This record gives sequence, structure tokens and C-alpha cells, in this order.
Amino acid sequence: MAVPAEYQNLIEEAGNTCPEVTPNLLAALLTQESQFNPKAQSPVGAQGIAQFMPSTWQEHGIDGNGDDKNDVWDPEDAIPSSAKYLCTIAEDVKDVPGDKQKNMLAAYNAGSDAVKRYGGVPPYKETQNYVRSITALANQNKGGGKVATTEQAATAINAAEQMIGAPYSWGGGNANGPSTGTCCSPSGRTGKSTKGFDCSGLTLYAYAKAGIALPRTAAAQYAASEPVKPGDVKPGDLVFYGASAAGIHHVGIYVGSGWMIDAPRPGTQVRYSPMDTMPDLFGVARPTSNNNKEI
Repeated sequence: MAVPAEYQNLIEEAGNTCPEVTPNLLAALLTQESQFNPKAQSPVGAQGIAQFMPSTWQEHGIDGNGDDKNDVWDPEDAIPSSAKYLCTIAEDVKDVPGDKQKNMLAAYNAGSDAVKRYGGVPPYKETQNYVRSITALANQNKGGGKVATTEQAATAINAAEQMIGAPYSWGGGNANGPSTGTCCSPSGRTGKSTKGFDCSGLTLYAYAKAGIALPRTAAAQYAASEPVKPGDVKPGDLVFYGASAAGIHHVGIYVGSGWMIDAPRPGTQVRYSPMDTMPDLFGVARPTSNNNKEI
């Protein structure tokens, strides 16, 4: 993850507003919300670099730069406002059991009432992906973790190629190879009786062979990787599918000429697939090693 230079000091300062908020976590949230675009506006009306809804901004927006304006479009106001709002939420859900940061992020996404009602991160797919993605991104090396080398990429591709023909198993696959999975996929398929891989289990295994530890889910793997521009895609890069960073649902390993290796879905096997096998290509990213440093 690259933090634009013009926002680094703002994030460092605002990222120490309360114990639950760190510079890394705040930077990860802003990446997830807007990719640091101060003019971002969502289809539902969220505004600015921190994607405040107008009603929330009216209540929690502050004049961060002392110019007597509370401007949601001004990062000097929006970034410290985001940190302050996170701290307000953290206080609101402080008595909920579990990880305080994860509960805070879940409340930022789904509301404090939902976190209190479920006694932690609520069972909403969007919220769970949101929390996993930001947590993974916040825990990677923000000082510029080393991206996979050409040799590591080749090792990962070779490891994945050796698994071609292995059955798809929902929740299957780990750093040691194929494994039985879990229940259940969105279509209700279980991997409990099948030894194999799902999409992110395959990529996790392949890069473990190359000495890079990836998170378990596709969305978290994207958060732990460095986005690659279309013209810079190389074999070994990870190809992600979904409507948003939090909604990524599939990942494969690019091998060149528009093809990748992936574990597509229940009832299939690990195979070569064209990159346009799904219509919602989100992006391509290069795995990084991490040293868990703050920005």
C-alpha cells in the first residue's frame, strides 16, 4: 500500500487520536474507502476521502485545519474527522467482547447497534470482508514491503501448476497443500468431504512455497498485495474479481498471455482459465512480504 506523501503527516497525527486507532489502520481504512481520492462519491452518497454520509458528517465532521470550515471534501478536515469518529465508535462498543479494533471497524461499516446486537462483528458478508481486508492491509508493512521477486513468482506458478487437476474444495487448501474444506459455499456446497483447494487456498499454498505468507481469503490477499497497473502485469501476479475491494470473491495466479491458474468453483478442478472467465475483474496485485511496520 502506498500512502500519498501529502497525507502522511495527517495520517500519522490523526492515527494517534485514541488507542484503538493507529496510523496503519487509518491509512488502510482510507485506502479501502476511497483509494485516497478526496473527491470520491459513492452511489449511495458517501463523500470524500473518508466516505462520510452527509448526516454522519454533520454530526462528526470537525475543522481539522482551523480555517473555520468543516469541509468533507478537504482531507485536512476529513482525515482527523475519520479518526475522531472511529474513536467515538470504539468508545460506544468498548463493552462488546472480542477484538476492539475489529469491533470498531465493524461498527464503522454496519453501525454500533449491529455490533452490540451480535456481540461482535455481525454475520454480514460485506462487513466481515470489510473488517478482514482493512485488518490485513493495516498489518502489512506500510513502509514498502518487498514485492514478490521474479524467482518467487516462478516458484509460485510452478507450485500451482503441480496442483492442476486437484479438486475444488470450499475452504480447502493451506500452506502445506490440499486439505478438506468447510461448509458451505453460497450455493450450499460443502468441502468437508473433498480434499483440494478453493481459489484463495491455492494462491496461499503456491506463495507459501515461494516464502511469502498470504492471508486466507481473496479479499484479504488483495489487501496484502501491491496493486499493479494493467501495463505492468507479470506472471505470478494475482488476479482478483469482485465489485469492490471488500467484495472480492475470486483470485487466480496470472501465467501470461491472458491466462491464469485458478480453482474456479465447486465441481471443477484446478486448471488454466482465461482472465475474462468472469465479468467482474477488479484488478491485479503483486504479493508482498511484510515486516508489520507502521507507515
